[in-house]
Amino acid sequence: MKIFKTHTALLIWRILLLYVVLTLCRLLFYIYNSAIIGPIAISEIGGLFRGSLMFDNVSILYANAIFILLSLVPLHLRERGWWQSIMYWYYVIVNSVLIVGLNIADSIYFRYAHKRFTADDLFFAENDNSLQLALKFAAENWYMVLAGVVLIAMLAVCYGRKQKPQNITSGVWYYLISLLVLVLAAGLSIGGIRGGFTKMTRPITLSNATLYTPDNMRATMILSNPFCVLRTMGSSGKLHYERYFEPEELTKLYSPKHYPQGEIRQTELTGRNVVVFVMESFSAEHSALLSPNLYKEEQQKGYTPFLDSLMRQSYTFFNMYSNGKRSIQALPAVWSSIPSFKSSFVSMPQAMAPMKAMPALLADEGYRTMFFCGSNHGSMGFGAYARQVGVEELFSREDYEKVHGREDFDGYWGIWDEEFMQYMGEELSQSPQPFFSTMFTLTSHHPFVVPERYVGKFPDGKTAVHKCVGYVDEAFRRFFARYENEEWFRNTVFVFVADHVSSEKFSEEFRHSPGDYRIFGFMYAPDSALFGEHRAVISQIDIMPTLLGLMGYNKPYFAFGRDVFGEHRDVPMAVNYDNNLFQAITADYLITFDEKSIVGVYAKDDVEHSHNLVGEVDVEVVERDLKAFIQSYYTHVEAKDYLADDITTESEPES
Repeated sequence: MKIFKTHTALLIWRILLLYVVLTLCRLLFYIYNSAIIGPIAISEIGGLFRGSLMFDNVSILYANAIFILLSLVPLHLRERGWWQSIMYWYYVIVNSVLIVGLNIADSIYFRYAHKRFTADDLFFAENDNSLQLALKFAAENWYMVLAGVVLIAMLAVCYGRKQKPQNITSGVWYYLISLLVLVLAAGLSIGGIRGGFTKMTRPITLSNATLYTPDNMRATMILSNPFCVLRTMGSSGKLHYERYFEPEELTKLYSPKHYPQGEIRQTELTGRNVVVFVMESFSAEHSALLSPNLYKEEQQKGYTPFLDSLMRQSYTFFNMYSNGKRSIQALPAVWSSIPSFKSSFVSMPQAMAPMKAMPALLADEGYRTMFFCGSNHGSMGFGAYARQVGVEELFSREDYEKVHGREDFDGYWGIWDEEFMQYMGEELSQSPQPFFSTMFTLTSHHPFVVPERYVGKFPDGKTAVHKCVGYVDEAFRRFFARYENEEWFRNTVFVFVADHVSSEKFSEEFRHSPGDYRIFGFMYAPDSALFGEHRAVISQIDIMPTLLGLMGYNKPYFAFGRDVFGEHRDVPMAVNYDNNLFQAITADYLITFDEKSIVGVYAKDDVEHSHNLVGEVDVEVVERDLKAFIQSYYTHVEAKDYLADDITTESEPES
């Protein structure tokens, strides 16, 4: 019958085909990431399917708006062969890239980032080795690439190119009916993109996924691309946030402007050099000292024997949490005490405003400021942000190779950590004091390789990253062995902090929040009284104010974190943004917040979040402080205000 070959019928078939392909993409996503997402009960499938359908609507409509228009435009041109060819190739190429390619790549990316690919991830494309890494990922995950090829072939074959559209009307009725169908399709498309047709319906966002499941990982599985990329495009421009408090009340509840009290304070750490090691993917899970319950059957060995021994001589934060899950989010948190939430702070246009981060504050005190990273100059945006916050000198792969040749490139990211760490020590040994130096390590990152001379030396462990963790631990041991007796070394405060947790996990505790934010964090100062255990919750943004306090810094400064020794908080907590919900991590609970109200309260030992304690425990103080923190953050970001007032009169009280 002709009706089954009309323009409208063929369009419906081709759109339905995209739903089938997206469903298969989501099935692949789950199979590939099942260890992270966990088993799905039959009772959950209905809700997950409904949520998936809503996001698939938007992805398909975003990607195929032009195709739908070409299919329904009320002109006889659409029966022409060349017009049909344009439609076919548009459909196959665009959907191969945006529907199949992006979702297959997203499946692989999710394992490492625990989030869907969004617009603010696009900066990675600027790296010189992006193509090489992409090919490496593709080779390692060839079966996913093969699945993608099969799905693309399915689109091309099942499109029905040989089916020529037929008209069941002619004359004026052809145009009237075609126009009516086009208007109807436009209306349905608008409703599909918004998520409904009522006046009360707001365009759906990533957080709508939590309406269909309380579990963040399952909520992330519901999402699909290109929705995630296009919906977040431009999100770092104009800010939308809730105003919970009037400005005066907000300032009383929380302020990132710090005004240290008293006269100039001389401490035993005043004037010391500062060296910060930002360690790639160093989860607390790797350490037998930080996670002894994971190593009871292994005589407490773990994978970081040297760092564990060093932590026993340091001031160690046993409950240190990252404020994000990406490397570029760590540097603003550590250097500037500025977290990242919906978008990485560095990627936001508001990040370009003047600020006085820790490197700049110490530079004003006469410190030489340096940043060492063994990757290519300018890669990953690290160097650009370093310069922005007052780091005067950048040392990269190119600088290393001028001195030591090109034999120590790891083939993927940069110079091996051991060699580059030794190189930093050589530079610091020749540097005037005092200095502030940061090194970002690289080796404990996918593709998880170690130098050939170390193959077999470190235990393979329970995950692919463990042998690399053992290698980096050994690199630190060798660095200390070479330089620990030098005068500059004895006059330095060393800060160790991970950028985020590893993508590779072996325990259930670290596969779920808050475990998947728990990282290494400690301070070591030779020949000082800085020693002990800190069991309260602390996060990366607390490092800058805490270190400044220990060094006796007494001038106003801007930081969202707190000096854990000098500033009180009723309920110490770490704040981050996980799969479209804000999280507050306290000593006892994980509290999730959807910007309107508390939606989840889980005991720390409820690893799989099986018992929501909302209404059963009092979290009023946490909710108040969390709202104040979020509003203060976005208020200052919107105003591009990252400076404390340079007062010389009576100091304001610190929140």
